[in-house]
Amino acid sequence: MVAALKSNKGASYKLLSIIDEEKFQISISVSLIFEYEDVLKREDLDLNLETEDIDSMLDYICKIADKREIFYLWRPYLKDPKDDLILELAVESESDFIITYNKKDFEGINKFGLQALTPKEFLDKIGEI
Repeated sequence: MVAALKSNKGASYKLLSIIDEEKFQISISVSLIFEYEDVLKREDLDLNLETEDIDSMLDYICKIADKREIFYLWRPYLKDPKDDLILELAVESESDFIITYNKKDFEGINKFGLQALTPKEFLDKIGEI
C-alpha cells in the first residue's frame, strides 16, 4: 500500500489501480484496516496526501473488499505479529496469495496453502504485465 502511494510508476500502483476490475478479490479485516490507517497517516512517510484522501481510499477498499472477521486462535506464527494480521486474513478468506515485497517475512506460509508473491509476480500471474 505504501509503495503504491509513494510512486505511480511501479507494480504496486498498478495493482492498486485495478483492484475494482474484478480480476482478483481483496480481503480485509478490521485489524488490518486499522494497521493500514496507522501506517499511511505517519508523518514521516511524506505521501503528499491529505488525511481525507487516505480516509477516502481506505473507505473505498472497505467498500469493495471481502470483509472477514478474524479470531486469533493460533498466534504467533510469523516473526512479526503485524505480518500475522495478514496471514490470519489470508487463511480465513481462503486466499491463494499474499502480495508483499517482503516474501522472506512470510516463509512457511505454504503450510496453509498460500504463496507469497511480489506485486509484479502477481500482475504477471493474472496477465497484467
